[in-house]
Amino acid sequence: MKTTISSKGQIVLPAELRAQDELEAGQEFEIERLDRGDYRLVRRTVPPNVGVVDWLLACPEKGFFVPVESESTDAL
Repeated sequence: MKTTISSKGQIVLPAELRAQDELEAGQEFEIERLDRGDYRLVRRTVPPNVGVVDWLLACPEKGFFVPVESESTDAL
């Protein structure tokens, strides 16, 4: 497949690839320069449970989830 770098330095992934890999706007990637003109683009993985607390706090049944204070592990 072919794509073009914009005047702002942006590269567009073709729609076919975005659909195949279920890519959405805002997802982050790592880019690594392998050699002159050779690059590797890797989608950054989101750690498990990211956003779970916000999701629970947005629960329509109020009081369902209450954040619990925890002690710091710095002293361990």
